[in-house]
Amino acid sequence: MPGPGNVGERVRNLRLTRRLSQAQLAGHDLSDSYISLIESGKRTPTPTVLRMLAERLGCTPEYLAEGVEPEQRAHLEVRERHAHLALLSGDAVTAEAGFDEVIARSDDPDLTSRARSGRARALEELGRTDEAIALFEELREQAERDPGRVSWLPPVSALARCYHLVGDLGQAIALAERALARLRELGLSGGREHTEIGRVLLLAYVDRSEAERAHELGRTLLGPGASEGDDPSVQYRRASTRALDEGAIGDSLHLADQALAAWHGETPVRAQARLNLAGARALLRGVPPFASEWQEPSDATAAKAAEEAVALLRAAASGLEGEEATESTIEQARALVLLGEPERAISVLEEFLDAGMALAPPGGIADIAPQPGDDLAVRIRKTAQARLVLARARLAQSDATAALVVLRAAAGQLDGLPPGRPAANVFREMGELFEAAGDFDGATASYRQALEAAGLRHARPQTASCDFGLV
Repeated sequence: MPGPGNVGERVRNLRLTRRLSQAQLAGHDLSDSYISLIESGKRTPTPTVLRMLAERLGCTPEYLAEGVEPEQRAHLEVRERHAHLALLSGDAVTAEAGFDEVIARSDDPDLTSRARSGRARALEELGRTDEAIALFEELREQAERDPGRVSWLPPVSALARCYHLVGDLGQAIALAERALARLRELGLSGGREHTEIGRVLLLAYVDRSEAERAHELGRTLLGPGASEGDDPSVQYRRASTRALDEGAIGDSLHLADQALAAWHGETPVRAQARLNLAGARALLRGVPPFASEWQEPSDATAAKAAEEAVALLRAAASGLEGEEATESTIEQARALVLLGEPERAISVLEEFLDAGMALAPPGGIADIAPQPGDDLAVRIRKTAQARLVLARARLAQSDATAALVVLRAAAGQLDGLPPGRPAANVFREMGELFEAAGDFDGATASYRQALEAAGLRHARPQTASCDFGLV
């Protein structure tokens, strides 16, 4: 544990423990009055005096100066790295415990800051997004107060991602646009930060039905020529130099670390795959192909967008896992329906649903035993989304009866789904499909659930297919 208080308090406590008087500790080199001033905090000992006092008190100068022995500091450094490794390997529970230990025991500001950032990331992975946001906000404030030590790019990027997760699209867009503008000021048009911030911003535009802005950004991130340019390590090094010239030392250090990682071959494969997935989602929700200029969607542009989405998903396949791999499968099937291949879509979805039935029983969320760090609502929602695309494929085959069977099974799974934009989107799409299949009672019930999930009071819609502004 760190020693108590400041240098003076540690000197006094050790002196009393050793049963020394101030005069005995002072010896022939110092005066007892000088020792008294040190212990009262009125004087700060020089490095030479610290070494003398440490020798007489039987400790190290580092302990007197900082309250932590070198061995303790090394242990905490290792503990912090092990916590990061646990986080990278998917064990957020172990990671949180490790970061908590470092935060409790360290008095090194840099080490504590890294541990707090890691803890915020672990909270996000555990689904405790509100707690993560509070901690990331503290880290952002710290970075803005002291740009000479800490970069605000990581916490701002994380906050944009978290605010998007909780449905605060205004905050997500504002933060992501600010971060993206900063990267462009520094000359960065690629790399991990640019890719992740672009992904969040693209999804936020899609979720807020801003198709033109999504298309413009998608062309920049994924359109022709998007992958051209300098090697990421060169871009990072140049951006780091630019930040250093501005006096933004925190940004410069962060970008220099990223340059070293890129130089050693740590390419952002998963980051690019996630961006591809976001791009595919945008294309399949009415955004024109990124390879074309902006135009109003039509049947031809929708087919072209679907083809582009399939290409993005195939390129992303090796970099996705877990929930994102599931989402990729569902989006691929959605694209196949748009391309006029409902049979292939049905084959993909039935294989997926057969494999995942143990994770999503007919009774919905209540029938699944909780597992640590597992978001049951997400698992249920993804399975329901797969059923909705399956119903869409059945409708494309002009088989309304089969589509209704699938839709009713999906509706039965969604009991108890937590409210919010993701749930509202599912219910809204379900209402559209019930309406297309001729079940207007089912459509009305689904639209009502969409309103309630979005936090709106129910009012009778003018038409069964009213638009709630949800995508």
